[in-house]
Amino acid sequence: MTYHFLLYLHIIGACILLGTGAGIAFFMVISNRSRSPALIAHTAGIVVLADMVFTATAAVVQPVTGYLLMQEVGWPLTESWILAALALYVFTGVFWLPVVWMQIRLRDMAATARDTGMPLPASYDRIYRLWFAFGFPAFASVLAIMWLMISKPQF
Repeated sequence: MTYHFLLYLHIIGACILLGTGAGIAFFMVISNRSRSPALIAHTAGIVVLADMVFTATAAVVQPVTGYLLMQEVGWPLTESWILAALALYVFTGVFWLPVVWMQIRLRDMAATARDTGMPLPASYDRIYRLWFAFGFPAFASVLAIMWLMISKPQF
């Protein structure tokens, strides 16, 4: 019972990380294409909230449930697929943490442009391009971690 409950929580957390990441990227890209400061400010505000509520929560739950599953099954921390997943998890965090800051900056710049009636500043576009670029390695790493969890390869 404990194993299946932990596995359930772990899978739900993985789905939240993957789904929230994809959803956030989709809505930010679509709103950015509008070039409307009001729409971007609104969307980015929701994106920041979603990252804090869903992504951050799942990011904490994943290593906790992963560790408890390891203990329950008896896998050593030195299993190659576990070490690879942990390395990718840290790699994901290295890209995700700056992305959160970038989303907050994008939201704030869009809100300022909306409130002043000015266009989005050039710095908005620079940060947006970085945000976009940082998303690829983070998202690819989450996909790779999910593959490692499912296949548990030995290498």
